[in-house]
Amino acid sequence: MIWFLLILAAVVAGWYLFEGGWDRQLFQAEPGRVCANLNAGQAQAWLRSHPETQVLDVRSANEFAGGALPGAVNLSLGSAEFESRVATLDRTKPVLVYCAGGYRSRKAVATLKQLGFENIQHLHRGYLSWPTPSQP
Repeated sequence: MIWFLLILAAVVAGWYLFEGGWDRQLFQAEPGRVCANLNAGQAQAWLRSHPETQVLDVRSANEFAGGALPGAVNLSLGSAEFESRVATLDRTKPVLVYCAGGYRSRKAVATLKQLGFENIQHLHRGYLSWPTPSQP
């Protein structure tokens, strides 16, 4: 049992180290561009103060059908036409991108950066971090 707990702790620690390094590189400031990693509270405040934000849900259609952020557009990262469909969004308007837990949306952030989006906001920990209506 102790070995299982030690292995589990090592896997969790490894993920946090990997994620931290990925985040430092992915959310690095670039001249003339914004790319931020927001927690759920910060994302809610962002959406209130920036109603022009394009909300991009990169989960599957089935996940999206189970609930989504207000005003979200579903463009599944796993679809063959993801890049061509996301390229139709307005690159000059802010975009808030999320998935279920944050992995797929980080990959989408990299794509958005490559496509020249100027203001990218990312929901850290994804939709699972978003408060349900019964939460404060």
